[in-house]
Parts: sequence; structure tokens; C-alpha cells
Amino acid sequence: MKEILPEVERWLADGEQVVVATVVATRRSAPRPVGTSLAVSSSGAMCGSVSGGCVESDVYEHAREVLAGGAPRLVSYGISDDEAWSVGLPCGGEIDIFVERVE
Repeated sequence: MKEILPEVERWLADGEQVVVATVVATRRSAPRPVGTSLAVSSSGAMCGSVSGGCVESDVYEHAREVLAGGAPRLVSYGISDDEAWSVGLPCGGEIDIFVERVE
């Protein structure tokens, strides 16, 4: 969270609404540790990272929904070890991400 804080504070000072998505749990292999965050502003800007690739784009969509008035939410992503191996990854893993508006 510390790495995104200056940008979040700037967005808030500029009058933008902000949503922060934070990794709250991991199981097995995960690209980012618990506590890692991604912020999205009402103008669509983004900073930080919670994963990568298709996970990050889906988290962005959840953030946009929360910005539009949706409720905070917990979203989970994962891939089994067998599925991971079939696409060339060494192992699978799971992450849970909490998406909430900054007030």
C-alpha cells in the first residue's frame, strides 16, 4: 500500500474518487504477497499491482463497478497445478482480493 499512497493522495486532492484493491490472502504460488495493492481513480488512471495479465484487468473492472456505486467485494482467482502445468507454468495458486472505495 505504501507504494501507491502518494498517487492515491494526489488523486483525492484533485477531487477524484478512488478504489483500492488489496491482496488479502494467497494459497500456494502467487505473483504478489498479501498487502499488495492496486488503485484506480474515477478518471481511469491506475497505479500499483495485485497480479498481472487477465487477473489485473478483471480487478480493474471490479474497481470501476465499485466506483460507479457498487458494494465493496472480495474476488478470488486461481488455477490448479494441473492447469498451470498444461499452459507452461510451474505451479498453480490462488489469490483473494478485496476491492473497496477510499473514503
